[in-house]
Amino acid sequence: MDFERPILELEKKISELKGLASEENLQVAEEISRLEKKAEKLTRETYLKLNRWQRVQLARHPNRPYTLDYIKYMIDDFVELHGDRLFADDPAIVTGLGAIAGRQVAIVGHEKGRSTKEKIERNFGMAHPEGYRKALRIMQLAAKFHKPVVTLVDTTGAYPGIGSEERGISESIARNLKEMALLPVPVVCVITGEGGSGGAIAIAVGDRILIMENAVYSVISPEGCASILWRDSSRAPQAAESLRLSARDLLQLEVVDEIIEEPLGGAHRDHRKAAELVKAAVIKHLAEIENYTPEELTRMRIEKFSKMGTPGVT
Repeated sequence: MDFERPILELEKKISELKGLASEENLQVAEEISRLEKKAEKLTRETYLKLNRWQRVQLARHPNRPYTLDYIKYMIDDFVELHGDRLFADDPAIVTGLGAIAGRQVAIVGHEKGRSTKEKIERNFGMAHPEGYRKALRIMQLAAKFHKPVVTLVDTTGAYPGIGSEERGISESIARNLKEMALLPVPVVCVITGEGGSGGAIAIAVGDRILIMENAVYSVISPEGCASILWRDSSRAPQAAESLRLSARDLLQLEVVDEIIEEPLGGAHRDHRKAAELVKAAVIKHLAEIENYTPEELTRMRIEKFSKMGTPGVT
């Protein structure tokens, strides 16, 4: 990305110096230390000044951790569960059971895939109706056995193809909204990358909504918004500013409850550290809500979402 280029060039120079020092036994430790401090300062300053469109680009970064990466570092004894018991399995959504710091939980999250083949298999994280029905099946299983639910949201949106429409994508999203609102167990949702439209909120109705520092969450993508408003998708940066979709915006609007800090330079630079930060936040919020009764949880959850977008209501 353009704004990352000066940082990467400096890091490349540091790497080259380290290589020379190792191969030719040059005494350049002082110079390397100076450049490392300069790189850290530049990185910190760059990421503090990012605009909303640059945050969108970071949320979409191809090296950003996805659900399976978070599961790898956060969840113990993970067992993946497949299929909606109605039509098929949808690889765009990963579901299963595991433990987080000794607490048994159900996990639901979008998965975009890494390689070209995997991206195609997972439909770039855009789920079909069977994906959302699989997610709901696992959440209802968690409710049956009194286990909390943790969801990880990262999608441009639900898949809008003909097959998806034929099998009831709108109905599956609407049903998830209703059923998640009524789940009698704690639900913590984390926006890890791109939270797009109904495809995101279909697994993001929870007691706590958390968002990564460089993630975004919006009813429509900046490109889609620009195409509708100005019939020009190239005005996406302008649309991003108007949509107020950054983590800081969403916290001010009370759409999310907490911003999760990312490693310096973004989550894509350190998957393990990013997962540790998400894990700590999830544990903290589960501890805060796990002692509420099912009736209290559903009542507070419905109230939480009912007041969103209503000026003056706190």
